[in-house]
Amino acid sequence: MKKIVLLVSLLFAGNFVYAQVMSAKAQTVVIKSDNLKCWQCKERLEKYLVVENKAYLENALLEWKINLLKGEIKIKYLPDRATIDDIRTALNNAGFDADDEKAEETAYNKLPTACKRAEDGGGPKKGAPCHIKP
Repeated sequence: MKKIVLLVSLLFAGNFVYAQVMSAKAQTVVIKSDNLKCWQCKERLEKYLVVENKAYLENALLEWKINLLKGEIKIKYLPDRATIDDIRTALNNAGFDADDEKAEETAYNKLPTACKRAEDGGGPKKGAPCHIKP
């Protein structure tokens, strides 16, 4: 019986230490994007990030939350697998601006009009918000 209690205690302690190590390694970054204001943009970017995360970022992205009203994405990631520059590049390759870096032109041109920058005629229109899915 003592061995079972000891084993269970060690398992709980091991899980606690593992959780502490993983949370210490994970970092969060908030990236602004002038052309991330619409539910279409959100869906498109989320699909892209799922594929990109598996294929190129070594599952470094743990989670992300997109705030359409602020035009920003908050990403929790593992810095030993990807850098902030890698994440910005992924956003640029999806067609979205990332902080001061403009989107890759070919990908940007493939975005729907609503997902373009305001100066290119995109984004929310007066009286017709696009952050709410119809």
